[in-house]
Amino acid sequence: MSTSTDMHRKEAPKTVSIAIITVSTSRGLRQDKSGEWISSAATLRGHTVLTREVVPDNRQRIQDAIHAVATKDKPQILIVTGGTGIGSTDVTIEAIRPLFSKELTAFSCLFAQLSYHEIGSAALLSRATAGLIEDTVTFCLPGSLHACKLALETLIFPEIGHLARHAGR
Repeated sequence: MSTSTDMHRKEAPKTVSIAIITVSTSRGLRQDKSGEWISSAATLRGHTVLTREVVPDNRQRIQDAIHAVATKDKPQILIVTGGTGIGSTDVTIEAIRPLFSKELTAFSCLFAQLSYHEIGSAALLSRATAGLIEDTVTFCLPGSLHACKLALETLIFPEIGHLARHAGR
């Protein structure tokens, strides 16, 4: 590992503020196992969960929720789960990608690689992505609990402070 990466990690905040949005037509907060796990896992690591909500699979409603969270809560990290597949109602990527000022293209590649090792060729069905919306690092993850755990435990949590630092907060 490079010396500058080590230095940046040391200078990065140990805890960050997080918002969680679950995209689903069938779940409410009570049935949102992925959102609940993300919230619990983040809290256990000392991060602050500012808000957690469920919105329907609707492009405008997703964008409205993101704008509301970004304006009101101003999280350093936004995790959106659900709606990333290839079904006709899966519109999370189409709603969020136009809002990115920068895309974190390596996230999609790394997540696909990890998914392939876990679930084989079914990893082709995921369109998980990440990017910056203003200075909020935003992750779009599949709705499955297993996929959320994989992304957060192996990629996001290990770099969360480093990402927040570089995003400008």
